[in-house]
Amino acid sequence: MIRLAAAAICAALAITTPAQAADLDKVLHWEFRAAETGFDPGKVTDYYSNTVIEAIFERLLTYDYLARPSKLVPEAAEGMPQISDNGKTYLFRIRKGTYFAPDPAFKGAKRELTAEDVAYSIKRHMDPKNRSYWQWLVDGKIVGLDELAQKAKAGASALDYDARIPGLEVVDRYTLRIRLTRTDYNFAYILAMPAMSIVAREVIDTYAEDTNAHPVGTGPYVLTRWVRGSKISLEANPSYHGFVWSFLPGIDPRDREIVATMKGRKMPVIGRIEISVIEEEQSRWLAFQRGELDILLLPGTFAPVAMPANKLSPELARRGVTINQLIDPEITYTFFNMRDPVLGGFAKEKIALRRAIVMAYDTAEEIRVVRKDQAVEVQSPIPQGVAGFDPKYKSSIAFDPAAANALLDKFGYRRGSDGFRTLPDGAPLAIKRWSRSGDSEARELDDLWLKSLTRIGLRMETVTTKFADLLKLARQCQPMMASAAWIADYPDADNFMQLLSSANVGQSNYACYSSPEFDRLYLAARQLPDSAERNAIYREMNRRLEADTVWKLGVSRLRTMLIQPTVKAYKKHPILHAEWAYIDVEPQR
Repeated sequence: MIRLAAAAICAALAITTPAQAADLDKVLHWEFRAAETGFDPGKVTDYYSNTVIEAIFERLLTYDYLARPSKLVPEAAEGMPQISDNGKTYLFRIRKGTYFAPDPAFKGAKRELTAEDVAYSIKRHMDPKNRSYWQWLVDGKIVGLDELAQKAKAGASALDYDARIPGLEVVDRYTLRIRLTRTDYNFAYILAMPAMSIVAREVIDTYAEDTNAHPVGTGPYVLTRWVRGSKISLEANPSYHGFVWSFLPGIDPRDREIVATMKGRKMPVIGRIEISVIEEEQSRWLAFQRGELDILLLPGTFAPVAMPANKLSPELARRGVTINQLIDPEITYTFFNMRDPVLGGFAKEKIALRRAIVMAYDTAEEIRVVRKDQAVEVQSPIPQGVAGFDPKYKSSIAFDPAAANALLDKFGYRRGSDGFRTLPDGAPLAIKRWSRSGDSEARELDDLWLKSLTRIGLRMETVTTKFADLLKLARQCQPMMASAAWIADYPDADNFMQLLSSANVGQSNYACYSSPEFDRLYLAARQLPDSAERNAIYREMNRRLEADTVWKLGVSRLRTMLIQPTVKAYKKHPILHAEWAYIDVEPQR
């Protein structure tokens, strides 16, 4: 934490006057591959919604644009927190003169962001009526907050936001002291997440159940148009304090070119962001080819065309297109519903069934056929690019269809006359795998899973639904099995291991996995900073997950961004979703 604070002081951004540098003729055209769900930080969970939230709101902390590995810097805070009491007390001073975008909720008054707003925004995640997916970020962590939530539950009433609790002490208008129930070496990272965006109470009260459509923040952009699942328009926030671009180059040679282009400029300079939801890969590719998109996350299907032999094609190079690549700090995985009567549970035959399914699936074929070699296989839930990653760790479960068939035979899953297996008691057996609709990549994965299960005599049915609905059903422990992805909210292994904590069933634990042994190890790891001792616990946790066979681990995708020549200084950040306030684009005249 001391190292974080010292580094951040050097990277603090100078404040300038509100948004005077933004040019409405400068328009960035962006794409989403799936629909957003809304823009209330306390109510949405998906990557696409959080991308917009990141641009509209501010958090106490954010990330340095160029630093790798990722480094925290102040945003709404005046500086990095003063940390005391062995990592249990965080003191923040709020930057003065930070104002929310104008909105009718403020009744014509100019509304400054204060420490009360930060405390209010944190409390919202524990309000029973919000059913916040992000409750796990603060649940059991802040002194007095759980008790406040329990009173609301017991009385079936609204949370008392005016109640003072020792864990969220508003010292004065611009000072907040956060007291934790236990040491947490990742709490500063949590405060930089989009879910911890700072909202105004008047806005939430004014729009009540429609807060997803009325995001009002202090960030660089405001929402001006929203056609659900189709179009999102943002414009530079006239009340935004702005900043002077002052980042230092890292080890990437291209950083020096970016610094030379942007250093000293008042930001943001892009006046409008136009986002189109384009689910089909071919449509996204053609839109970029026609110049309708300025930056494109290269669809896997077109990787051989755009990047033959993993080099930019001569045609794109002639047009001035450039690329920016990184291996995402993420995992894809297929989870098994541990509460499902067919596939779940800890009986030996149930574990054998899940283990056989994992052993039947060829991740190398997925990388070659579906990902077009734009991914790497992961061996544990902790991907590269985050603290706790172990490059030497290898999963104990390998692709082996012959062994999978033998395992099913041993535990009584016999083949019938049609070649498909039954349950050990002779009842019919069908595996229902849930999948997202409207996506060619998802359909390819469906076909690969069907092929995999058929090779071991398991009948598979595919149930398709919208991405947002699939996430909702997963939190309700409904799908028998389904595939998901998790990209780092913060660059630490804890952000991935929490996906299997029993405390997060109904939130991020889609497998609905509950293991006292895993939970014990998880809590022990959370008491430690990044260290060899903590990594040893993570190895033990990984083996526990393999023994129970809760997931089939997948890949970390190679994120290749294609960039039109009109875009300046773009570099994909491993944690930030929206880099729009840090870059430039040539104006449309």
